[in-house]
Amino acid sequence: MIAPSEPRRPHGWQAPRASQGRRKHSAALEQLEDRVLAGERILEQEAFFLHEHADLLTLGRMADGVRQRLHPGNRVTYIVDRNINPTNVCVTDCGFCAFYRSPGHKEAYVLSRDEIYRKVQETVDLGGQQLLMQGGHHPQLLSDWWCELISDLKQRFNINCHALSAPELDHFSVMEKRPLEEIIADLIEAGMGSLPGAGAEILVERVRKLIAPKKTSTNRWLEVHQRTHEAGLRSSATMMYGNLETPAERIKHLIRLRDLQDTTGGFTAFATWNTQPHGVPEEHLYPEKTTPAVYLRVQALARIVLDNFENIQTSYVTQGTKLAQVSLHYGANDFGGTMIEENVVSAADCFNLESIQRLEAQIHGAGFSPRQRNSWYGLVDPQEGEPSGPACREEAANHRAAPTEWANTSNSL
Repeated sequence: MIAPSEPRRPHGWQAPRASQGRRKHSAALEQLEDRVLAGERILEQEAFFLHEHADLLTLGRMADGVRQRLHPGNRVTYIVDRNINPTNVCVTDCGFCAFYRSPGHKEAYVLSRDEIYRKVQETVDLGGQQLLMQGGHHPQLLSDWWCELISDLKQRFNINCHALSAPELDHFSVMEKRPLEEIIADLIEAGMGSLPGAGAEILVERVRKLIAPKKTSTNRWLEVHQRTHEAGLRSSATMMYGNLETPAERIKHLIRLRDLQDTTGGFTAFATWNTQPHGVPEEHLYPEKTTPAVYLRVQALARIVLDNFENIQTSYVTQGTKLAQVSLHYGANDFGGTMIEENVVSAADCFNLESIQRLEAQIHGAGFSPRQRNSWYGLVDPQEGEPSGPACREEAANHRAAPTEWANTSNSL
């Protein structure tokens, strides 16, 4: 096997051809495929070997086999939700983000409470199950502001606040000089139901120091999610690839998520997408946007590596619905959200939102049956009759995690 230590190749990497894989590495690939389809865990170096030497059809076949084992039948879930960004003010200055504005910028905003109410009411009227609410690292709008907003929405509407991100929670802790556990407890008391996986980018310090030097470290991102899981709240996980990472660092990211899931069991799902470099502040630093084939490769590998994650979510908002249809045969079992509104990736000229009817038609067109879900992957679809699975954060709570002391070792990650 090849060890995951090759030099960085952001521009020159070439995907292996099917004929090359069969000719040079057929025995090793067949052995790995047999193990994966039997439900065995593969090692980090074996995942890297697949990234470098397995052709796309082989990866797709393996990932689809894992999906079928974990989700027998042909159901694909989705959620009716809306992305609300109460503010675009951020002091983290990530070079890949076209959405944020610095404090005092003429395009900086903070939504009024009435405007947020209007957006939420529209979502509820459409049968919405979830509000994905994130802002930036605003220097004044800290945890008390968010707790008040979430509590207010919880009292007015029957919808889950899937809110904030690990870097935002860390920002609150630093600015307020309060322990992270207190921040999480206050948000739970206010009514927050789950934590999105945003801000992970690539969980390797070499990459983070290049693309987001002011943002939460790898170690801290993982710690925030562990503390969240310990408090009984579920979260999702993500990866934004295709910036300055190597293939080995993509695999390292997945392994770190898998290790934490082994400890806590608190992640509900994983989603990945490629960097959208058009129009971002540091566009000149980034390679060209990766191809659809690379997206399918990375998602398939995620399904293979993340054997302890129940759900893999496709990203039609960044990839478009046609590629998302294909990705359902490359390991994904969830189509994500209707995203009645989306502001972040659309700021980089990536805008693919769909109506509920159109989204269901896309799932049908790929050969699957669509089913609506909630934030915790409980089914709430009329076709299912009575709802099934977790209906609220309390039913979904996972207390498997034992408190862990986190060493200050972010530089080594």
